[in-house]
Amino acid sequence: MLSQPPHSLPTAVLSIDDLYLTHQAQSDFAKAHQSNPLIQHRGQPSTHDLPLALSLLSDLRKGLQTRLPRYDKSAFNGRGDRVPKEQWAIVNEPGQSKIAIVILEGWCVGFRCLPPAEVEAKWIEAVFHNDQGQYEGHLGLNKLLNISFVNNALREYDVITDQLDALIHIDAADILYVYQWRLQQEKALRESRGLGMTDNQVIDFVNGYYPAYELYTDGLRAGNLKGSDKQLRLVIDKERRVLEVIRV
Repeated sequence: MLSQPPHSLPTAVLSIDDLYLTHQAQSDFAKAHQSNPLIQHRGQPSTHDLPLALSLLSDLRKGLQTRLPRYDKSAFNGRGDRVPKEQWAIVNEPGQSKIAIVILEGWCVGFRCLPPAEVEAKWIEAVFHNDQGQYEGHLGLNKLLNISFVNNALREYDVITDQLDALIHIDAADILYVYQWRLQQEKALRESRGLGMTDNQVIDFVNGYYPAYELYTDGLRAGNLKGSDKQLRLVIDKERRVLEVIRV
């Protein structure tokens, strides 16, 4: 809509998914941390190419000719890989209007790391509920050491979050909806590309990053951008219908 009249603002849409490590780099990273199940595949903070992200955002701010990376989630039977650079779209070419708006979307955009004591408190609570048989999450099924590794990695993402001028948070009324939504997405990918994860692989994949929702959703709902009136929260139901709009 921003690129159409009456605004007519040249717009680039990026996904944080397109900034994942290459398949080879992710495989090497997973092998280097074999004891941490949370980073055995793409998803969690630490599995993105932050130098690429910062270079990309810097070039866009300067109005330089820029290639926009793209990630193919169907590659390697759903494990994914970055597509060759020559296939990336180019913006800000000579004769083109300079990009005025950059939209960065993605599941963990806006998350902020937590103090270690808060991470431990949330983890202890999750373990307690799991021991009581009253638990549907995955935070409490992981070791605190592995959870802390992801939390520490998230601190490096502040250099991206701090550049956001505004944030629209599409917030599931029940976070467990992400399982159904990811299954739907992968089913559509298999139907369109003939490649992708099986349903069991999807569930295992979501299990790997679900603890981040348990840790960071409360903070995002409260507001993670510096300054007031920069964040909007859209609460949606299982069918993705908007239930409530909240200024944060």
